[in-house]
Amino acid sequence: MNSDFTIAVHSLSYLAHLPERVAPSDRIARSVSVHPVRVRKVLSLLRKKGYIKSREGAKGGFELNCAPDQVTLDELYVLTSEGSIKPKFPNPNPQCLIGSNIEKAMDGIFLDLEDQVGHYLRNYTIADILARVERQSRA
Repeated sequence: MNSDFTIAVHSLSYLAHLPERVAPSDRIARSVSVHPVRVRKVLSLLRKKGYIKSREGAKGGFELNCAPDQVTLDELYVLTSEGSIKPKFPNPNPQCLIGSNIEKAMDGIFLDLEDQVGHYLRNYTIADILARVERQSRA
């Protein structure tokens, strides 16, 4: 999993918290505490998939274009991080039995793990995350 996933979840949760209001990317970036260019890259992915829409102009920015209870975390994982669980294997020795076969032997394990992660994340929506944030803020 990579940080684009957490940026996507954070951004959509932030926008869901501001219904009917537009947030510019720099304000979202301040909330996430990352450079606005990184946030814009993720926002671009979210816009292309229809999760958000953008407005041009002085009062422009991004706004939610979906129901927070309809966006599951597995969708965002696939969009931002699919394939990231599998580590890179350094140049193993092709003359060695283990070195020449370890990556292929591990591929199925990592694919199964990714399926498990997706299945687990399917149980949570942006609305769930926002509710958890709100509960946490009251604790």
